[in-house]
Amino acid sequence: MVLSVSERTFTQEVLESPIPVLVNFEAPWCGLCRIIHPLLLQFKAQCGEQIKLVGINADDNFKLSTTYRLKSLPTLLLIENGIVRQRLEGFRGREDLLQALEEIKLSYGKHPKVHKSTQTAELGIV
Repeated sequence: MVLSVSERTFTQEVLESPIPVLVNFEAPWCGLCRIIHPLLLQFKAQCGEQIKLVGINADDNFKLSTTYRLKSLPTLLLIENGIVRQRLEGFRGREDLLQALEEIKLSYGKHPKVHKSTQTAELGIV
């Protein structure tokens, strides 16, 4: 399931999230947005609790659309600790998106290990 986020809930759900958030800027009239939706759900299922997936209606949240300078829909932003780590836009189709999501998964797969070793170090265990 994709959490629907608005300008009102964006700071809490995205910028202050303890885990990275894949933000999907979309619109009801966007055909490609509807096509990629199942792929995003599949990606979320593969990543489990390591990543949060949220959807933002770009038409209803103009301030966010302007802040993140959307040029086309869909636009995906990977936001971690309030910082945009990756920006995915201008998809030519399913394969384009699948390749981009795979890159995120691979780069992100290394990330949890850093957290574990940091926690271990904080506990004084070597």
